[in-house]
Amino acid sequence: MSEESLLEDFIRGFSKPLILWLLCLKPMYGYDLMKEFKNLTGRTLKPAAVYPFLHTLERGGYLAGTWMGKGKRRIKNYTITTKGKKLFSTVSSAFRTPVREMILDLKKGKGNSA
Repeated sequence: MSEESLLEDFIRGFSKPLILWLLCLKPMYGYDLMKEFKNLTGRTLKPAAVYPFLHTLERGGYLAGTWMGKGKRRIKNYTITTKGKKLFSTVSSAFRTPVREMILDLKKGKGNSA
């Protein structure tokens, strides 16, 4: 597997927490989320990765979706709920300690034992 493929896998792995974080900032449409993801990471996030996740969060009560008219189309605007904010808090806490420890270990040179 190439380094570029590995990088894509890592970034894709962070897509769900990043989507949740973006929705904590403000309500968004799926397309807006994809644009923001690209702005933040330089990588494209496909609709097949975004919309099923949004639908799962909506069904679970973590997001509330509202259909709106935009020109001749109807699009769904997603707003994070209180339950969704709690989920984000839990997810960010789960990342906080292990990621911080990993970075500190790398800085100390512990991650260079190949």
